Amino acid sequence: MTFDWSSSEAVGLAKEGCTHCLGMGLRRGGRTEKSPCSCVLRKIFRSCYAKFRYCASKEKHIGRVSLEPMKGSDGNFCWGMKDEEYMADFCLVSKRALEDVEYQIFRFHFLLGADWKLCCRRLNIDRGSFFHQLYRIEQKLGRVYRELRPHALFPLDEYFGGTVRKELPESCRNLVRMPLPTRGQPLRAPLRKVA
Repeated sequence: MTFDWSSSEAVGLAKEGCTHCLGMGLRRGGRTEKSPCSCVLRKIFRSCYAKFRYCASKEKHIGRVSLEPMKGSDGNFCWGMKDEEYMADFCLVSKRALEDVEYQIFRFHFLLGADWKLCCRRLNIDRGSFFHQLYRIEQKLGRVYRELRPHALFPLDEYFGGTVRKELPESCRNLVRMPLPTRGQPLRAPLRKVA
């Protein structure tokens, strides 16, 4: 199953000065299919990781139990502890998605908080290899957190029950789309609808 990335979502997460996507968030693949730029995937990972750190640093007596609407045979509601569930999902999804060497780096650096010097010494790798692996891990997990089905870890507001995505109304489906700029050309908005 392929995941459809919307340009409006990607442009909001893109790094403004990115040289690969020119701040648009999507890169064109080999066959005109749009794929998210690595800056977008890293931003998704960093947002999820920041929420993980926030949940982990909260005082333990502040944990709250919430009643969530849920369709099922037992009833229409379910009790849950969203912060703890999120932390468990973050760790388990990461462990399943990463290979052994990647997971060691993830565990030492992100979960245990070791700096790059300690990680390099512990894993017997040089600084350059460590940071290349770190960026690959962020990209890989960013994609996994966004494309996970049926309940993705990103966007965070959907995970924590704030909003639910719905189909766009018919009046919004025929919008004029901005053309993606080519390298070295400025971005120009269309003045009239191009057929």
